[in-house]
Amino acid sequence: MQVTATQAKNRFGAICAQAKTKPVFVEKDGRIDTVIVSAEQFEALQTAAQSKTLVQRKAQFEKTHRVWIAEQNARFQAHGLWCDDLRVW
Repeated sequence: MQVTATQAKNRFGAICAQAKTKPVFVEKDGRIDTVIVSAEQFEALQTAAQSKTLVQRKAQFEKTHRVWIAEQNARFQAHGLWCDDLRVW
């Protein structure tokens, strides 16, 4: 649904009810300025953005610490875990 800013202001309650089922695009000066979405849709968008951020952060960490990670992996391959020799009493 697409409405003008004036219509959104004058019919805010109805626009909010409509936004619960599908996004409402608010037009200002002949172009889309704002989108009104339900709280559930907003949370889904935030969750998607955060998970993307975590993937990006992981990629950045692996790129930055590539040499250290390679050293640790080589050490593990050569010696195993430090706790492999521990015994339960």
